[in-house]
Amino acid sequence: MNKKGIEVLVGGFVLLGMAGLVFLALKAANLGSFGSGDTYRVKANFDNIGGLKVRAPVRSAGVIVGRVTSISLDPKTFQGVVALDIDRSFQFPKDSAAKILTAGLLGDQYIGIEPGGDDKNLAAGDTVAQTQSAVVLENLIGQFLTGKAADAGTADGGAKK
Repeated sequence: MNKKGIEVLVGGFVLLGMAGLVFLALKAANLGSFGSGDTYRVKANFDNIGGLKVRAPVRSAGVIVGRVTSISLDPKTFQGVVALDIDRSFQFPKDSAAKILTAGLLGDQYIGIEPGGDDKNLAAGDTVAQTQSAVVLENLIGQFLTGKAADAGTADGGAKK
């Protein structure tokens, strides 16, 4: 091979590597799907959304069925209002439940939908009635430590005879 042929091969290899890095960056940022497709929007109110972010996946049985489109605070109830765009090919019953779950021990958070048993389905503009807020690790640690401190105080004869 001549020098020009080797330079073209190296250039092609570099371009292929850059395309791979762009692909990985889009996958890591949950931006793999550019098109919005045919979706319907529902809302869910949570007491605590934890570290949930816009564009986080909405999953049911581990399958991505939609995305989080916006997060806001209701000024009257002081709850987090999460708007979800769900693919029209997935229809969930009205009594379905939405939970904020974590992927892995310290991973990203996502919305998990558990289908209910109602005959009527959620429609655009509906609100998911049953929700479960995010589990905040700091609160769990605080409750554990507070419970252990209370147990230690009563274990050494704190009760009067």
